Amino acid sequence: MSSKQYNIAIVGATGAVGKVMLEILAERKFPVRHLRLLASERSGGKKIMFGGLEVAVEPLTEKSFEGVDIALFSAGAERSRLFAPAAVKSGAVVIDNTSYFRMNPDVPLVVPEVNPEDIKKHHGIIANPNCSTIGMVLALNPIHQAAKINRVVVTTFQSVSGAGASAIQELKDQILAWARGEHLPPKKFAHPIAFNCIPQIDDFLENGYTKEEIKMVNETKKIIGDPSIQLTATCVRVPVFYAHSESVTIETERKLTAREAREILSKAPGVVMCDEPANKKYPMPIYVEGHDETFVGRIREDISHPSAITLWLVSDNLRKGAATNAVQIAEHLRR
Repeated sequence: MSSKQYNIAIVGATGAVGKVMLEILAERKFPVRHLRLLASERSGGKKIMFGGLEVAVEPLTEKSFEGVDIALFSAGAERSRLFAPAAVKSGAVVIDNTSYFRMNPDVPLVVPEVNPEDIKKHHGIIANPNCSTIGMVLALNPIHQAAKINRVVVTTFQSVSGAGASAIQELKDQILAWARGEHLPPKKFAHPIAFNCIPQIDDFLENGYTKEEIKMVNETKKIIGDPSIQLTATCVRVPVFYAHSESVTIETERKLTAREAREILSKAPGVVMCDEPANKKYPMPIYVEGHDETFVGRIREDISHPSAITLWLVSDNLRKGAATNAVQIAEHLRR
């Protein structure tokens, strides 16, 4: 790996994902020569600690990327649309955590444990997949390689941190209000999130699916590289602060036993097995928070289908589902 140091910019540095990007850069000892923290004008002048030094947050402009080698974007699709081309024009490689470029055929959509070879195909922009997609494809890809997946049925149970810092605060505030016997009207979500499940993430489309659900469908096919995989998703917001959970049923061309599936997944990069139901050991958000792997358990043969398995997985959406995956892509760029 190169010993070169890099000038790094983080767009959306004061947001939930941007803050974790800084933590991951430090944890993984990424060779940062100069760090530029970019956000909206209202965040200008704020200072954030990195590497023992205070770094001032600067307003995001088209001229913000001069001298930048790698720009990590996590400030929303509209910011990526407006400013990613300016970053590329300035000579930076953009790793974009928003949905804006993901399905662009000229932009690689990458999970390094699954399709690292696609990084080489970039033309200045590399897309980071949806947080729920990343956790799921880490488990799907090794099964697809072993037995070819025909169809996937997934239901997600997504934490509020996937909707940003204001959503985290809304859940906290509603819990505290409930404890006081008060009612706090929702602002971030359409309905109260405390002690509730909301079966809608993003806007609904004409076919009755939400944009979040269709993201999982399209992104999975692109990352794994097989458009023949059929997938249906239901995405639900739940009153959990961090880490997304998913119930996944996988129909394969070649029948897999539960034992075979465990063997395959136990060797899969980025996957940790936690599958001892007799001892009440299975993945749960409170134990997966802070980790970078997808934790898999409850693996069983589907009693309703002759060639399907069902499993439960949990991954930290701010880390592997966003920041860690982006930094891993940056590490591959170093090579």
